[in-house]
Amino acid sequence: MENTFNLRTSNHSDMVDVTSTIEKWIRDNGIESGLLVVSSLHTTAGITVNENADPDVKTDFLRRLDEVYPWEHPKDRHMEGNTAAHLKTSTVGHAQTLVISNGRLVLGTWQGVYFCEFDGPRHRKFYVKVIS
Repeated sequence: MENTFNLRTSNHSDMVDVTSTIEKWIRDNGIESGLLVVSSLHTTAGITVNENADPDVKTDFLRRLDEVYPWEHPKDRHMEGNTAAHLKTSTVGHAQTLVISNGRLVLGTWQGVYFCEFDGPRHRKFYVKVIS
């Protein structure tokens, strides 16, 4: 079972909680168990699992990535000027593998699945596939 989801990011850098979208899809399709792979379909956007209780975690996460990979760097040569976004995506990763058990994602109390935008705002896609 697989599906592609569309979303619209609203900021240059953003972390969009997609946990409920994925969980609803699991319920709607009657999936009880398996491995779920969730993947960004872009070179400047990633997927991560992180805390979803305190919004400052997202703020700090994005700020610290900006410190490591500043948007403008005098030695960057990439024509589009978004080298930082590519580096952030490679650091965060483009995909995560999660467990489904009893019809639900197996996540810790404070964990959520995030689509990480590093070159927005844009229309984006992410893909999920369940391996039984």
